[in-house]
Amino acid sequence: MASLIGSYSLSFGLLFSILIIFFSVKNLKDAEILDKKIITFTFIQFFFVVISFFGLIISFINSDFSNETVFNHSHTTKPLFYKISGTWGNHEGSLLLWLLVLTLFISIFLIKSNQQPKKYRIFTLLFQQIIIVGFFIFLIKTSSPFNYIFPTPNEGLGLNPILQDPALAIHPPILYLGYVGSSIIFSSALAAMVTSYVSKEWAKHIKKWVLASWVFLTLGILLGSIWAYYELGWGGFWFWDPVENVSLMPWFALTTLLHCILVLEKKKILTSWAMILSIATFALSMSGTFLVRSGILNSVHTFANDPERGLFILIFLFTLIFLSIFIFIFFHTEKEKLENNFFWLSKETSILVNNWFMMYFLSVVLIGTIYPIFLEVITANKISVGPPFYNKLILPFLIPFLIAMAIGPNLNWVKSDFKDKFYMTIFLIISFLLSALIIKQFDINFLINTILVSSAFFLFFSTSREFFVKRFRNLSQNIAHFGFSLLILSILFNNIFSNEVITNLKIGETFESKKFTINFENIQQEDEKNFKAIIGKFNVQNLDGSSHILNPELRIYNQPNIITSEADIKTNLLSDKFMTMNYVQNQEYFNVRYQVKPFMIWIWISVILISVGGFLSFFKKKYEI
Repeated sequence: MASLIGSYSLSFGLLFSILIIFFSVKNLKDAEILDKKIITFTFIQFFFVVISFFGLIISFINSDFSNETVFNHSHTTKPLFYKISGTWGNHEGSLLLWLLVLTLFISIFLIKSNQQPKKYRIFTLLFQQIIIVGFFIFLIKTSSPFNYIFPTPNEGLGLNPILQDPALAIHPPILYLGYVGSSIIFSSALAAMVTSYVSKEWAKHIKKWVLASWVFLTLGILLGSIWAYYELGWGGFWFWDPVENVSLMPWFALTTLLHCILVLEKKKILTSWAMILSIATFALSMSGTFLVRSGILNSVHTFANDPERGLFILIFLFTLIFLSIFIFIFFHTEKEKLENNFFWLSKETSILVNNWFMMYFLSVVLIGTIYPIFLEVITANKISVGPPFYNKLILPFLIPFLIAMAIGPNLNWVKSDFKDKFYMTIFLIISFLLSALIIKQFDINFLINTILVSSAFFLFFSTSREFFVKRFRNLSQNIAHFGFSLLILSILFNNIFSNEVITNLKIGETFESKKFTINFENIQQEDEKNFKAIIGKFNVQNLDGSSHILNPELRIYNQPNIITSEADIKTNLLSDKFMTMNYVQNQEYFNVRYQVKPFMIWIWISVILISVGGFLSFFKKKYEI
């Protein structure tokens, strides 16, 4: 019954899209105010999508295996929390979640934009409804979460065990809030061009949507990174996996757009650039959806392997891109061109330089992600683009980017000179000496690493000083920039100071190294609701006499029948002690991987600080940078 209600609710939601479009076009020609019927129909549409989504949730909770989506992704022994999260842990359910957030955001937009011009609001609604209609048709025709199975199976196939995790349960909804927020920015930008409303007022209005999308996307990427760190068993926080990259690319575009909007809010400049970034951000979000769901990418994160679905999204994406290019060419006019001349040393110039660097980083990630796809299509050769590619192309440009990021906030609008030259020089000297002392202790490339760490320290000291000099002025910006400096430093130190040992051990055996001893004491077995756990006990003793017990485990799931390796991690403020074990087939040995990962917790804390900086901007009446 819940599936049937959910299915009909989708159809009614699509019907209300047609009604909203009809009355919106009609309202453009007559009244001076927005027709209340349009707002009412928008909320009714949202209500139907909510009913549909809850229908799917109830089907998962009740283990209704007559529903094909529930049968493919659930099981009676699965814990309730993962039954609920399984609703969006699949292709069909995740797209329904997309649609839910799309309709929620346009409803909020209509409420919050009541001070904006009527035509601008209606055109934003129309462009958003085009996207919503596309998702309705996609769901109903190719990816319905309510397909019926007869006869009804007694059991389901179960959810992939590595997806049965708290972080990954909340990761998609948070990430989609960021992705779908970009759709409002996209629709708003097109509407602003059509109605000639690209102005300081538009920038002030859309800034909060940019901030909201940016904060949610940042948190979504963080949750995915944390999950990958402890669930996939290799101890890294970023794989440069293609599916990770498709979430990073919209983040680069959103970050660039955020800084561009801050300039536009002050002066009516960079209008064309703001429009291009608004379109690009949404296009990159949609491209990520296409890549994840088309079966083109091979990743633990992908949901589907159906070229037909991918073709639909690709055609839909190109339609939206061509529409936006057409509007940009024929409706957007660059006015007040004289204002586009910047003085070489000013805050506007520093933000423009920031944009250049961000676009370069975005281009590198885009090429690294799509080049293997095009190469395979053209030559049938498969290649993998990994960390060496990104490190060689990104790290050299990260150095001037960090230095510019330290100097930029201290400049004035329009025209500036070098302020705080004494402090900046002192910070630069201290940063270089401190970095040289640290890098000298390790057998790594001295020059590039010293300069890289120096630039990170320089940004760290510069942003730290802002808290004492400016106190609560520009607090949100200072927190975000300080968080970014802390992130770069934590990542660099994590790479430099990490230690790893991989060895095979029998129960009772001991592994000795120069820094620690690992004693494999015993294993024990525990039975849980939907898996059996084989838990190892390892006593790690350090040279200083300290020791700690680690308990990695192997989980044998009953449905689907899969064995996973679960890491045990001991965390403190200085480092993580990370251990996994795997059974060596047909032998008595276990393969043991032990890592010491310095400053891991500071990577997570720094990203939270970046998000907090963005969140605090909502409570400022006037954003000053």
